Amino acid sequence: MLDRIREIERQVMEELEGSLSPEELQDIKVKVMGKKGSLSALYKEMRGLREEAKREMGQLINETRQRFEQMLEGKEKELMALLLARRLREETLDVSLPGLPVRRGYQHPLTLVMDEIEEIFLVMGFSVAEGPEIETDYYNFQALNLPKDHPSRDMQDSFFVSEDIVLRSQTSPVQIRTMEKMCPALPVKIIAPGKTFRYDDDATHSPMFHQVEGLLVDEGVRMSDLKGVLLMFVRQMFGRKREIRLRPSFFPFTEPSAEVDVSCMICSGTGCRLCKGTGWIEILGSGMVHPRVLEMGGYDPAKVTGFAFGVGVERVAMLKYGIEDMRWLFDNDVRFLRQF
Repeated sequence: MLDRIREIERQVMEELEGSLSPEELQDIKVKVMGKKGSLSALYKEMRGLREEAKREMGQLINETRQRFEQMLEGKEKELMALLLARRLREETLDVSLPGLPVRRGYQHPLTLVMDEIEEIFLVMGFSVAEGPEIETDYYNFQALNLPKDHPSRDMQDSFFVSEDIVLRSQTSPVQIRTMEKMCPALPVKIIAPGKTFRYDDDATHSPMFHQVEGLLVDEGVRMSDLKGVLLMFVRQMFGRKREIRLRPSFFPFTEPSAEVDVSCMICSGTGCRLCKGTGWIEILGSGMVHPRVLEMGGYDPAKVTGFAFGVGVERVAMLKYGIEDMRWLFDNDVRFLRQF
């Protein structure tokens, strides 16, 4: 058995001299000291020895094992030093060479449109207001003239967190929060940009989308003021030749209510595939603030009036940039985003 130990030691020395990588070193370690290694096998062969001989051989094997571990550790440090020196030689940088070109990042088309919308209305004297994306049923529905049993709640599928908590389905709750905060000061003249959520997903709808709500409350505010503001917005966004038309509609929080169409930016109103031959494209919803909503905000509808409107940012971006599928805006495809 002593000869076996010497033979194993000789083989280890030879293999360590020829090992050139940490992987080869690990193979040697497993081959000699692993569970099925040559040194481990000697422990099994000691079973037939006398107690005194077994103690002597056990001590010898343990000493040999410790010596092997020291040799392997020393060889590993030597190899790591050689590899580091090689990497330092091979990876030397020539700082005089020109750097690699770095691709510039670009703003997302929704960010571009949102910023442009804000800039247009800021120039007209509106200020920016914000509100929580997780709303109470009161602010998202009831204060906007949508009591719990109101049938118009079925017009939109909302994400309810609980019976009284909902992901806001429009940025309109900011209207109520702002009026409550400012009352009785006048005028209330704000836009409220932000994310909104509805259970909808197809080429023209997304379960998460962006909206800019507009609100103006003051003495003597008329429907003609609403039309003038929206006409200026449309011409700043889509070009000075654009026209708008207001069609009667229904929204619980405005009365009267109107859908707003813009003259087609492709055919200028003569009729094409984009406008489906009508010459007009629906762009947003609007109307005069319902007296009940003014009351919920703290204002007297007998003394003040107001108008409100809601612009879908994705809708504007699709029309402005000719985007056919809303889902492209959220796919994070670099090929698409590079165009902006």
